[in-house]
Formats: sequence, structure tokens, C-alpha cells
Amino acid sequence: MRYVRLDTPKPISKIGLGTWQFGSKEWGYGPEYERRAAEIVRRALDLGVTLFDTAELYGFGRSERILGAALGDDRAKVVVATKIFPLLPVAPVVQQRAVASAARLGVDGIDLYQVHQANPVVADTTTMRGMRSLQDVGLVGEVGVSNYGLRRWRFAEAALGRRVLSNQVRYSMIDRGPEEDLIPYAEQAGRIVIAYSPLAQGFVSGRYDATNPPAGAVRRANPYFLPENLERGTALIAALREVADAHDATPSQIALAYVLRHPNVVAIPGASGVEQMERNAAAAEIDLADDEYAALVAAAHAFRPVTGLAAVPRMVRARLGG
Repeated sequence: MRYVRLDTPKPISKIGLGTWQFGSKEWGYGPEYERRAAEIVRRALDLGVTLFDTAELYGFGRSERILGAALGDDRAKVVVATKIFPLLPVAPVVQQRAVASAARLGVDGIDLYQVHQANPVVADTTTMRGMRSLQDVGLVGEVGVSNYGLRRWRFAEAALGRRVLSNQVRYSMIDRGPEEDLIPYAEQAGRIVIAYSPLAQGFVSGRYDATNPPAGAVRRANPYFLPENLERGTALIAALREVADAHDATPSQIALAYVLRHPNVVAIPGASGVEQMERNAAAAEIDLADDEYAALVAAAHAFRPVTGLAAVPRMVRARLGG
């Protein structure tokens, strides 16, 4: 495993484990998944993974409980990250919710406490006042944000009066917006971009095509998995397979290596089983050659999916089987 080269109290692994699926039924992993979730966490620890990300919203607290129980006595050795859902995130509420998350996780302190989404009405001034108080009493180590643009990330830092260590955003080969400003800022300022959905919910895995769409409510609600987009992605998957063959790897591992090529980016893919956790962790060791990276960039730029309002009627037809 490789780690981010930053001055953090605990090392942060380049591959972490995202746990949205813990305690959530919408992924379609079945009733036995809670038992497997504990096995995945234990294997991740064996592989040197130190970053475990959850949120109070995931399974309405169940993800935090499952993760905390699975980590057991190792909770103090790793970076436990969770997120507050920003419903009225004024300072007293932030403090109360942190206490509740820590209790569910079974920890004395939350290593990284993140604002799950920028609130359009409540200013970060009051939110960060709550975060600063939590840091002052030792309940929170580092503060992070999620789904923030660069301007609001920097404003949150000014409001906190300390570093906001991380910004957790959607980043993958087909969601490359963070490359424009967030990643350059992280590298310049010594911050971290945490990439969620680094495999675009499995789109870049090569497992799905127009004749074999995914199951599960989460993926079926994602316009990337429209039959037309799966067809359009054929060339991208082919480019991934070509590089993967050269590394004796899978397309998913190469897609993760693409994201991790930036030194201040870490990725938190989920895992449906121990084997997927092992493959994800191994991706941290893959070094892409310059020409391989350039080929992947070209293939990613050439992919033009149908998204936004244009995808809505197609999503409706796909749901109705038309």
C-alpha cells in the first residue's frame, strides 16, 4: 500500500474503503452483506488500508455502527472519517451530531469529520465554528468538506481558521472536473482530494454493456448506465483493457491507477466482497507509463455520454422497458 505524503497524525492510504453500501439496501447486495462487510474491513486492514469513510446518512447510522464494530480495537490505529448531513448545520447542531456519530462508531475521537454537502442557505461561518469547537475539545482531529467547489473550500478554511484537510468529490475517468482546479489546489496547498465513485459506480469496470446492464437501484438511477451510454463507452473500456493487459491487471485497477496518479488524491471505492477489496488495494501499486496515461486521457476525453436533461426521457423509457 502507498500513502499520501502529508503531515497527518496517522498515515492516509492512497486506497481507502468507502462504506455507503454498509447497511444500505439500495445497492442490491442482499441480506448477507452485513456479515461480508465485516470481512471486507478486516481484509482491508490486513492490506494496509488506513482510511475508512462513512457518513451518518448511510443507512441512517447503520454504516457507522457496522464499520465501528468491524474495526474493533483497530479503530485507534486508522483514519476513521465520517460526514455530517448538512441539515441546519449551525454550530450547536454540528457539535451534537459529531457526538452521536462518535458514539455509533465507538470512538473517542473522529479523525476526519466532513460536511457532506455545501448548504445553500447556512453559511460555513457557523458550521466551521462548530467544527473548531470540536477540534478544541479533541473530539475531531481534521476537518473536511465534501462536494465543495474550490471557492467555497477556501472560504471554509478561512472560516475555520485552520486547514480544511480534504474535499471529497466525485472523481473518475469520466468525471474529471476536479482536475481543473481542486486537484491543483490540493497539490499546491498540501491538501487532499478524496475521490468517491472512482470507478463511476462500476461503469469503467468493463462488467456492463448495453446487453448486460447493472442491477440495484443506485446504478439504475445513474444515466451513465443507459444502454446508449454503455454503447458509447465501448472504446473507453477497450483502452482500459489494453493498458490492463500490459500490467496483468483489470480495467477497474487501471481506472483507479489513473485517479491515484495525482499525489494528493486518494480513492475510496466500495467493495462487494473481499476479492474486490484485494483488487482495489493492489491498484495502489500500479505505475502507469506516460504514454499509457496519455492514451487513457485521450479515451476519456473522447467519451461523450448523454447526461443532464437530455438523459431524462431516455431514463424513463429504460425504466418502462421501452
